[in-house]
Amino acid sequence: MTDLPPGWEWSTLGDLVTRIEAGKSFTCHPRPARDDEWGVLKVSAMTWGEFREQENKAVPEGREFDPRYEVRPGDILVSRANTEQYVGAPVLVRECRPRLLLSDKSLRLVPSSEIDSAWLLRVLSSSSIRRQISARASGQQDSMRNISQQALLSLDLPLPPLAEQRRIVAAVDIHFSRLDAASHLLTKQLLRLRALKKRLLVDSVPVGGETGWRTVTVAEAGRVDLGRQRHPDWHTGDHMRPYLRVANVFEDRIDTTDVMEMDFPPAVFEKFKLMPGDILLNEGQSPELLGRPALYRGFPGDVAFTNSLLRFRAGPDVDPEWALLVFRRHMHAGRFSREVRITTNIAHLSATRFKAVEFPIPPLTEQREIVARTADRLAGVERLIAEVEHAARNADALRASLLAEAFAGRLVPQDPNDEPASDLLARIRVERSTAIPKQRTRARRTPKELAAPPTRVTGDDYQQETLPL
Repeated sequence: MTDLPPGWEWSTLGDLVTRIEAGKSFTCHPRPARDDEWGVLKVSAMTWGEFREQENKAVPEGREFDPRYEVRPGDILVSRANTEQYVGAPVLVRECRPRLLLSDKSLRLVPSSEIDSAWLLRVLSSSSIRRQISARASGQQDSMRNISQQALLSLDLPLPPLAEQRRIVAAVDIHFSRLDAASHLLTKQLLRLRALKKRLLVDSVPVGGETGWRTVTVAEAGRVDLGRQRHPDWHTGDHMRPYLRVANVFEDRIDTTDVMEMDFPPAVFEKFKLMPGDILLNEGQSPELLGRPALYRGFPGDVAFTNSLLRFRAGPDVDPEWALLVFRRHMHAGRFSREVRITTNIAHLSATRFKAVEFPIPPLTEQREIVARTADRLAGVERLIAEVEHAARNADALRASLLAEAFAGRLVPQDPNDEPASDLLARIRVERSTAIPKQRTRARRTPKELAAPPTRVTGDDYQQETLPL
């Protein structure tokens, strides 16, 4: 946007804030602070669009720090280092426990008294400003990004008159409250539909010994193999072949966007080559996703698999689609998690334990009837889930559009009687030029103050006092 509405002015973030404050990082306990301890904020406290006070690390007893960097209700915080999506994204501290400190990866923006803080929070959340932050951030695109204080201060912001800032905030709050209510209902509906999908899968395969059914073990129902172990020596060679790993196998879906290769001599490749109808299951996963299965349907062709996956090849009296349904049922019913072995926070399903899991076998015709009936029911639920997810994405897009309209001057009408933003900027400059810098001294708390029981405060209870330049 280049043309501004009447009374608006271009400004930078540096024109509108009196200072940016950053804390200090030092070694802390890996646990959150107790109520009677001081804590230092983690990046995750500012990552999810809301302030999360529990995301902190406890300050060791006796460690010196400056309590003036304690976080207060009403603060606007941004993360200096984060992923591309969240670096520089602002959060408002609506309420918080006492004794939380800024870290060197968190920044506090202290706006001028001539700027509406709620307006500043909204404009910094808009897509146009997020694009500026992304362009100014340093670091790799696919890793942690960093934004310097100088880069933040140089952000270009369209500044409306103060009275219009307040009208914009009021209008955006009304629209967002309605969107929040709609999003809450969509989230509840999505949870219900996913629970229904889970229930359909669990109920689709009776395990109580139906008439005419046999119950055997997985090993008796087919053949189980573990994939080939990866090794650095096989990253290159004369017989490079694609292979699938955990990252490719989702529930009832094989993702081929990132298929890797390794050297497979012909005899070795034949041992680990997948055939249409093979079922792959995650050998290592989080407990709730352990054994997540997918049916290999022949694409990609000529592909093998690694030892992070188990392969089940159905016997002659088992339809592969039925086997997939049984394994999906077992995953959602928590049957595989009962065979779990935990290492480094990853659950493992060994081939030996997997082979011993029960496997119901009805007649082939009944297998296919149940698979078809369950597929029809799941398709209806999946359509509803897709519609709800589409509506949720539309709500997010509408939020972005509302902010774009607001900061282009098209959400609320301009009032020619408003004091123009140029006068507001001039007053801020005068305020700065006449301010008398004070010597910064370290504020220390007395033992009595440090021992005082904490009291939770909110923005209504606290009036922020800014540190002088």
